[in-house]
Amino acid sequence: MAAGIQQQRRTSRHRRAPRHSRHAAMSEINVTPFVDVILVLLIVFMVSAPLMTVGVPIELPETAAEALPGEQEEPLAVTLTVDGQMMIQSTVVPEAELVTRLQAIAAERDSTQIFLRADGAIPYQDVMRVMGALNAGGFRQIGLVTDAGGPRLDAPTGE
Repeated sequence: MAAGIQQQRRTSRHRRAPRHSRHAAMSEINVTPFVDVILVLLIVFMVSAPLMTVGVPIELPETAAEALPGEQEEPLAVTLTVDGQMMIQSTVVPEAELVTRLQAIAAERDSTQIFLRADGAIPYQDVMRVMGALNAGGFRQIGLVTDAGGPRLDAPTGE
């Protein structure tokens, strides 16, 4: 006799029922990868949000100026000299005519942006008065122009 395993043939009445547990569809959602991605995004935004703030909270002097809208166009420049002259671009303008000229210019422009250049020896109150006139003339975005490389507050004394 030969050693071996004999296979039995099964007839149709002895067939097994199919096993559903092996290949059953999974009805649950695995949320672990989703939670991991959300936590990584949360950390990225928590780290980057403080870097997006540029302003420094300070107490500014009061003026008649309104809030600045976000328009973009090539701005004008108003210059104040030490000897008291006011200029729009390079044209000298008497102080009494400044607001009316600015209103005429503002009516022709889309942007309400203007640059204010003032000598450092001019008193702060005079600069603020001109800023109020710029606002009354129709310009709401006023940028103060300065030179780079000035004295620093954190530099040691004697430099």
